[in-house]
Amino acid sequence: MSKKPEDFRADNKRPFTGAEFLASLNDGREIYIYGERVENVTTHPAFRNSAASMAKLYDDLHDPTTKDELCWETDTGNGGYTHKFFRMARSADELRQQRDAIAAWSRGSYGWMGRTPDYKAAFGNVLGANPEFYGKFSDNARRWYKRLQESCLYMNHAIVNPPIDRDKPADQVKDVYISVQRETDEGIYVSGAKVVATNSALTHYNFIGQGSAQVLGDNTDFALMFIASMNASGLKLICRQSYELIAAATGSPFDYPLSSRFDENDAILVMDNVFVPWEDVLIYRDFERCKQWFVKGGFGRLFPMQGCTRLAVKLDFIAGLMQKAVECTGAKDFRGVQAMVGEVVGWRNTFWALTDAMYGNSYEWEGGAIMPNLEAMQAYRVLAPVAYPQIKNLIENCVASGLIYLPSSALDFANPDIDKYLAQYVRGSDGIDYKQRIKILKLLWDAIGTEFGGRHELYEINYAGSAEEVRMQCLRNAYSSGVMPAAIALVDKCLSDYDENGWTVPHLKSGEDVSVHGRLFK
Repeated sequence: MSKKPEDFRADNKRPFTGAEFLASLNDGREIYIYGERVENVTTHPAFRNSAASMAKLYDDLHDPTTKDELCWETDTGNGGYTHKFFRMARSADELRQQRDAIAAWSRGSYGWMGRTPDYKAAFGNVLGANPEFYGKFSDNARRWYKRLQESCLYMNHAIVNPPIDRDKPADQVKDVYISVQRETDEGIYVSGAKVVATNSALTHYNFIGQGSAQVLGDNTDFALMFIASMNASGLKLICRQSYELIAAATGSPFDYPLSSRFDENDAILVMDNVFVPWEDVLIYRDFERCKQWFVKGGFGRLFPMQGCTRLAVKLDFIAGLMQKAVECTGAKDFRGVQAMVGEVVGWRNTFWALTDAMYGNSYEWEGGAIMPNLEAMQAYRVLAPVAYPQIKNLIENCVASGLIYLPSSALDFANPDIDKYLAQYVRGSDGIDYKQRIKILKLLWDAIGTEFGGRHELYEINYAGSAEEVRMQCLRNAYSSGVMPAAIALVDKCLSDYDENGWTVPHLKSGEDVSVHGRLFK
């Protein structure tokens, strides 16, 4: 029997260390890139620095200088400790502490890794708060809440069906969508594919579900949600190209300081007759639960707090880097440039303020769990895809050619025939050294101009799902929460203040004594 990830921990009362996390990934999983199977994701040049960056986050859970901000005791009875977001909050102050722990962990990647283990901790969190949602599989939910919390297991999800044969009914693409192939006393066998399994090459498990159960027709073979081990027989990841490997092959950390260590590889997840034991099944042949999962299951009520906090940290970094860029290009005192930097700061302030509102106006949900304010979360999901491209455009407009007026590589410094020209013609303003100017602008280019940067724009635009659906969810929530009825009532009150004959309220004068209206044509 293959080992579970927890078997790699020397102490079952704490999360993984970085070394234990890396060891747990060398488990025979099937990862494919550039036509070949990866033998070990922790040492392969397409993944090793990203894996090491993730391992550093696990080490931070044990570092005396960071542990208290990141961790608190478990509530499972094992007497251990865990990352704060892996345990449900029971007060607004605990929700604030979770926000701060998310931010502290995100600063380890300067905000550039979005699918860190605390992302799917939101799912584990609500498994503990509302296990009853899963009916006859509620004990499975409770068990997974305990497992995820005690080890800080790294889970991702794949809940989007491949964009294949959209002109056909769901039943006619059964060879594509994940569906039940057969059922046994021990579990089920499933086949199909999902997208986009972001950073799943480095995770322990994947939650397989339905982002939009309504499109699945009426075949209950599709109506299931479960958790799959990344080394399950028949589970495969077919990865996109590695920005980390490209950075190492064509440049250096100086040239690609983000791409070379924070690449969360996105992949096609394929399940070819994969066995899923019953203890890992959460929903089975139940369309109604699939349709209700996003809201009633609770994940949709919690994950935006992690997403918004991570984006806020990322915008801290981007705002600071943008300011350094305009300083070294000599544009910092231009009025228009200052206005553009100020706009980026305004967006940064917006998302931090939304995280404050999330815990500050929180509410009690199932099981005594305190959940973030829904209106603030909906605002984040609507605004983030609007803000990020705008921020990128502001940087491109104010830094302009500074983003590409750069040498090809740090190797150019080693050539005395050209280094002297770089020192003369690429030096920064205000006494900034040429190497420092180039270093700052290469960092900015990697953030917004490389394939890594382009992928991040796509990620932020689509992170929350379909742009239309996100806005429709915001509208539906406005009705169900009473926000829209109250807004309409406010308008109706205004409309009732007057009619075609004038004011209908006693404290206003209609002005018949001074009006020329209606007299002009007499």
